[in-house]
Amino acid sequence: MSKTTRATQFLEKARVAFTVHTYDYDPNVARIGEAAAEAMGEHPSKVLKTLMAEADGKPVCVVVPSDSEVSMKKLASAFGAKSASMMKPADAERLTGYHVGGISPFGQKKRVPTAIEETALEHALVYMNGGQRGLQVRLSPKDAQVALGAKAAALIA
Repeated sequence: MSKTTRATQFLEKARVAFTVHTYDYDPNVARIGEAAAEAMGEHPSKVLKTLMAEADGKPVCVVVPSDSEVSMKKLASAFGAKSASMMKPADAERLTGYHVGGISPFGQKKRVPTAIEETALEHALVYMNGGQRGLQVRLSPKDAQVALGAKAAALIA
């Protein structure tokens, strides 16, 4: 597994301090983020999942703790939209250039508005996908927010 991805290159270019962590990715688990947390021995609230959604039909990126569900109403509100829905996996892969299970908010092919669940910012360090299945980067959530130009919002149900 390569530990250099578009995501890690993005973080290096943005001068964000991070460490790389790998785990055995299992494509058959129901909840990928929670499986990653378990594999790395971390609480799921510290392992953030990256979801691609649409707010009023426009693509957005949402980063939330892996043990939580996104509220579509709150997601829409965070982006000033009337409605929101999850993006189809094939559309998410095409837009980001990453495969489902390896979608990172960093280094996506097309940069889209991003929001991070505000409670995730309470942790000193979190894990986020490093742009490849089984690859996580550990970093300050506040550094991630700045690098992404992301807004902090209440996003979970």
